[in-house]
Amino acid sequence: MTEFKDNDREIHQFRMRLTALVALVFICFGLLVARFVWLQVLRHDQFASQAEGNRIALVPIVPNRGLIVDRNGVVLARNYSAYTLEITPSKLQANMESTIDELSKLVAIDARDRRRFKRLLEESRTFASVPLRTRLTDDEVARFTAQRFRFPGVEVQARLFRQYPLGETASHVIGYIGRINQKELASLEEDGLGANYKGTEHIGKEGVEKKYESYLHGTTGYEKVERTAGGRAIRTLSRTAPTPGSNLILSIDIELQKVVEEAFGELRGALVAIEPATGDVLAYVSRPGFDPNLFVDGIDTQSWNELNTSLDRPLMNRALSGTYPPASTLKPFMSLAALEMGFRKPSDAIRDPGFYILGGHRFRDVKPGGHGVVDMYKSVVASCDTYYYQLGNEMGIDNISNFMKQFGFGELTGIDLEHEKTGVRPSKEWKAKRFAKNPRAGKWVGGDTISVSIGQGFNNYSMIQLAHAMSTLANNGIVMKPHLVKLIEDGATRQRALTVPKESRRIPLKQENIDFIKRTMVGVNHESYGTGFRAFANAGYISGGKTGTAQVIGLKGAKYNANAIDERHRDNALYIGFAPADKPTIALALIVENVGSGGSTAAPIARKAFDYYLLGKRPAPPQPKEGAGASPPGAAKPVPKAAPPAAAPAPVPGPLIQAAAAAAPGVPATRKE
Repeated sequence: MTEFKDNDREIHQFRMRLTALVALVFICFGLLVARFVWLQVLRHDQFASQAEGNRIALVPIVPNRGLIVDRNGVVLARNYSAYTLEITPSKLQANMESTIDELSKLVAIDARDRRRFKRLLEESRTFASVPLRTRLTDDEVARFTAQRFRFPGVEVQARLFRQYPLGETASHVIGYIGRINQKELASLEEDGLGANYKGTEHIGKEGVEKKYESYLHGTTGYEKVERTAGGRAIRTLSRTAPTPGSNLILSIDIELQKVVEEAFGELRGALVAIEPATGDVLAYVSRPGFDPNLFVDGIDTQSWNELNTSLDRPLMNRALSGTYPPASTLKPFMSLAALEMGFRKPSDAIRDPGFYILGGHRFRDVKPGGHGVVDMYKSVVASCDTYYYQLGNEMGIDNISNFMKQFGFGELTGIDLEHEKTGVRPSKEWKAKRFAKNPRAGKWVGGDTISVSIGQGFNNYSMIQLAHAMSTLANNGIVMKPHLVKLIEDGATRQRALTVPKESRRIPLKQENIDFIKRTMVGVNHESYGTGFRAFANAGYISGGKTGTAQVIGLKGAKYNANAIDERHRDNALYIGFAPADKPTIALALIVENVGSGGSTAAPIARKAFDYYLLGKRPAPPQPKEGAGASPPGAAKPVPKAAPPAAAPAPVPGPLIQAAAAAAPGVPATRKE
C-alpha cells in the first residue's frame, strides 16, 4: 500500500521550528544587549572606577618625623634609613619557624631577633608585615634578593628608623617610639587620623615623643602609580609630597642634664631644674633610666622583663609619677604662710626644749635638747621641727592646705608629659573622703597637723610640683607653667612658636615676706649652722636652699639607725634651692631615695648642678658608693662630652646675703640633716 506525505504539514512544522529558533536567537541576543546596557551604561561609573583602581594605585609616602633637639641645638632624636627583612604572615606559604631557619642561612638572625619578632607577631595584624631583622648590610640584601623566589611573603623594605644618639641620657624626657598596636590603630581611626598613618609603622609611646605626636608625625603624602594586572609599577602619574613633622626645641640643657645624671651615679632619685622667669625646664632627671633605642625595633622579651621586673623600676618616671613626703623642704612655705596670714612676724621667737607636747604625746625635734631660742629665720636655717609643730597647730590644717594650693602642691602642674600624679595635699575634707568607709579613722586630729607641718604625715608630692613651687617663690609669686618643649618649629615653613608665651597667674603675696623667706633660704647655704652650709662652702656664688630628710617607714618611737634598717626603708634625702640669690636663673628640687640626710647627699648634687649652670664647672664622675643604691639594668654607653660654657665671674654678694648675715642669730647651732 502506497503512503502519501503531507507536505503542507511538514512545511508548517518546519516553519514553527524555525520561528522558535529565531525567537530564541533574538531572546539570547536581547539578553546580551540588556547585559551590555547594564554593564556599560547603567553601571559604567562603578566599573570604570574599579578598573581605574586596578590600574592605578595610591602609594602612601611616609613623612620624615620631626627632630628633637635641646635648647642649644644638640640632636636628641633623629631619623636614618635602613633595609629591613620583613615577613607578612598572611602571605607565608611555609611553616614560620622553618622559614626563619632557612632565612638565617642567608641573613644573620640571632636569638634576640627571634624573641623580638615573636613579641611583635603577637601584637600585629596578620596582613601587616613584621620586621625580623633590621639594619641589613648591602651584602645581606644582595644575598636575600638572589634567593627571594624561595620565600613568598618575605620582603626587604627600605624604612626610616628613629635613633636616640645619647642613649640613656634624658630618656624619661624624650621617651621613645614603637610599632603601632591594634588599640592605637583603633584610636587613630576614631579620631579620623587613620588616613594620615597609612604606611606608618611607628608612633610615639612615651615622653615628648608621645605628647607631641601630632606635631612630630607630619602629613602623609601620596603617589598615584600606574601598574600592570600583576601589580608591577609602570609609571608615576602624580605625586603629593608629604609634609615633614615639626621639630621640637626642648628647654633642656643637655650638658646640665649629663652633669646631674653623672652626679646621681648609681643612686635612685629625681631632679627637676627650672628657669623661674620662663618656666623652662633646664634639667629633668629620673634615675635609673633606660635606653630608648631598645624600643624602636620592638623590644625583645628578655630585655622587657629585665626592665619591667627590676626592683629599681627604671621605666618609672620618678620626677612625674613618684610622690614623696617633702620633709623640711616645706618649712619655707610654712613660714611664708604664717607671715601672709598674720600668725607670725619674723621676730617672734619660741624656746625649743627639743620637743613639743600635744594631747599628752611628745613630738621630738631631731636635735636632742633643742635649739634654744628660735625665731623664724633660725627655724628655717637650722630646720627646727619644734617651731613648726607649734606653728602648724596654731594655723590649722585647712589654712595650711589652702595656702599650699596656691603654689601648686597637690595639683597638676600641666607639664607637657603624660601620667603626672597629683600627690596628696592633706586637709580635713581629703581625709574624710579618703577614709569614707571608716568615719572614725577619717576624723582629723591634732597629731595629723603636727606631722603635716614638718612635711611628713599625709603630705605626698612629686619633684615637678616641688620644683614648680620653688621656681614660683624664686620668681616672686609669678607662676610660669613648667614645660619641656620650648619651641615648635614648623616642618614646612620653619617658623617657630613658643609653647608657653606668658605667665599663668600671680599669687597675691607681700614682697617683703617673699624677700625675708629668700633670706632665710640663703642662710641655709651660707650660715655656719645652716643645714646646707657644708655642701655650698666656697661656692663662688650666693644661693638659697632648704634640705630635707623624709622617713620612709614609721619607727614607732625608736631611734633611727640606718645600719639596722633595710636599704630600701632608709630615709629619703631632699633639697630645694635657687641661684643666684639676687636674680635667680635656676631653681630646682631633688630627691635621692634611701640615703639618709638631705644635707650630706641631696645638697651636693644640687651644688654640682649650680656650679655647672652658673660657672661652667663640670665635676669628675663620682665613684660608686657601696650599698648606696642598686645599679640600673644595663649601663649606659659613654657619650662624647661637649665643651662646657665659658666660666662666668663669681657674683658679688648682694643685699639678700648681706641682710641674711645681719639677721643671723649670734649663737650658731649644729645640725646634720
